[in-house]
Amino acid sequence: MPRALVPAHTRIVNHFNKETFVFTDPVESEALSKFDVILEKGGSGGGNAIAHIHPNADEYFHVHTGRLMVMIDGVEHFADAGETVMVPRGKAHFFRNASDGETHATVSFTPGQKHLRFFINLAASTVLAPEGFSPAGDPKLLAIALKLHAYRDHLYLAGPPIWVQKLMFAVLAPIARLVGYRLIVAPIDDPIDKDEILKLATEPR
Repeated sequence: MPRALVPAHTRIVNHFNKETFVFTDPVESEALSKFDVILEKGGSGGGNAIAHIHPNADEYFHVHTGRLMVMIDGVEHFADAGETVMVPRGKAHFFRNASDGETHATVSFTPGQKHLRFFINLAASTVLAPEGFSPAGDPKLLAIALKLHAYRDHLYLAGPPIWVQKLMFAVLAPIARLVGYRLIVAPIDDPIDKDEILKLATEPR
């Protein structure tokens, strides 16, 4: 039986983006990856609302409370409680809280690939490796190059051709390691038995 990557209901707060990741059911599946996000007022997702694409997976945002805006190819799509927005694979997008309070949504990817690991790594890095981000929360080039090279074909920036990004990240990833950047969660870690991750976990609820 597959093991959970981290304890159920692990919460990691990305203070840069006013975004809390809640890994409610962190059992890895190649078919489906999902987790919850809670956005404070003014909060955003997608690396400080940077437009990006997932080339091989469709992404779904199901809103539980609040209101979510998902920008897809330059068009705003709004979802209220009980509604879902789907982002087809390859479409440029980002999302943000469109309410005056918190917005709580479940984010799902089909197929799952290694998205669960990718986002555990991304979320944890905002807490454990904040030097990889600018004061405004934008990911620094070397830090993001290391992540995106390790998790190839999961996420790319909107705009530049993917082959250009792959080449650039392949060149920059060794430099990132040389200057001290590291992955917190690698694509092949099984299971993730890391004290620094477990310290971020809340009690299962």
